[in-house]
Amino acid sequence: MQYWNARRESWNPQAEDARDIGDVDYARVIHSASFRRLQGKTQILNLGDSDFYRTRLTHSLEVAQIAGGIVRQLAQNCPDHPATALLPDRGTIHAIGCAHDFGHPPFGHGGEIALNYCMRDHDGFEGNGQTLRILARLEKFSARAGANLARRTMLGVLKYPAAYGAVRNPAITPALMTGPTTIRVIDPHACKPPKCYLDGEGDVVDWILDPLSPADRDAFTAITPRAGHHARTRHKSLDCAIMDAADDIAYGVHDLEDAIALGLVTREAFAAALQDKCPSFLDAMKAKYPGESANDVAAHMIDGLFGDEGTRKRYIGRLVHHFLTAITYVEHPEFAEPLLRYRVAVAQPQRAFLDVLQGFVVDQVITSPEVQHLEFKGQAMVVSVFEALAADPVRLLPRDVQARYDGHPRVLCDTIAAMTDAHLLKTYERLFSPRMGSVFDRL
Repeated sequence: MQYWNARRESWNPQAEDARDIGDVDYARVIHSASFRRLQGKTQILNLGDSDFYRTRLTHSLEVAQIAGGIVRQLAQNCPDHPATALLPDRGTIHAIGCAHDFGHPPFGHGGEIALNYCMRDHDGFEGNGQTLRILARLEKFSARAGANLARRTMLGVLKYPAAYGAVRNPAITPALMTGPTTIRVIDPHACKPPKCYLDGEGDVVDWILDPLSPADRDAFTAITPRAGHHARTRHKSLDCAIMDAADDIAYGVHDLEDAIALGLVTREAFAAALQDKCPSFLDAMKAKYPGESANDVAAHMIDGLFGDEGTRKRYIGRLVHHFLTAITYVEHPEFAEPLLRYRVAVAQPQRAFLDVLQGFVVDQVITSPEVQHLEFKGQAMVVSVFEALAADPVRLLPRDVQARYDGHPRVLCDTIAAMTDAHLLKTYERLFSPRMGSVFDRL
């Protein structure tokens, strides 16, 4: 397993440094500029609407914490399973969890779609692929290898092991909608990127996968074509699967908490969405807390979630525990490499219940007109700023970006993707709002 501890650029710890490989990676992630920027990138809503809801930063911390809990739970529940000896140390899994959203641009998935449109003739844009690019190239902990994390950590971040060009459906070309005549509107279906790494990071992925046999590599990078959609990758590593399960739990439970706390969903809508789809959770509540409710456990749960902050937090914690303790190993015997052979998943019926919670947040919040209006506006601002900078980069780019600008739009894309919501909004206002902006504003 020593080859999984290797780094792309040679580095030796100082003799008195007591940290192990995972601790070093976690420190580099936590102390990175990309991690700090997550505080200005929101999970669902635009900044300024409230000071309560989660940002990408707090979401990433929660994902890391849940992922660490999954590792501990598996070690306790399955001490004799062959995969348990392979579980990542706490530093490594926390590094992966905290870094998993580094590549998400301002305005979330709306900004991702906008940047993919802007880069339509230059190998596209995708948030997970940008995460890999940031860690491998753009962070400043090494001369030419970005954060220079260990190979195993990078494998854990590699969520979709196929290149943009390999999974992109050539029949789906990023474009504007044809209906409007006076405004430019992005076609969200045509501009939604495939899940992938960016074409320019092929050498990084080659290095990550170098320890694999040819058969394992071919199987790991295999894709599934889909008519009318981009192709999908099929596999991820053990560590990535742990992070992905933690991400699903945080997304399904904590985004629900935010939606309830901010009054974006109603008790009635939530009750209708459940419709007896959470028997495993209700059975667990009956067994653990028999004195809490007389007969209707579901109604008691809903009352708790939509009650005061204390009861809501209690039930949110119970939901996280319910899903975290349902994590189980999954074996893929076609792989010889243990980090690919073994993965994890949320077992049924808990997985079906988690899907209901995630679907409820999507239906009631993310796709609501209130949120979509803001996403629409954010997309337009991202495209406007990108096209303005691309039209006259020498005149408009900040000096530090000019110093590394080589004429390729990827540098512009990196710059905009790194912006917080507020930074992008401020840049847009300076460029396009007649009454906004000052020479004394810092870019």
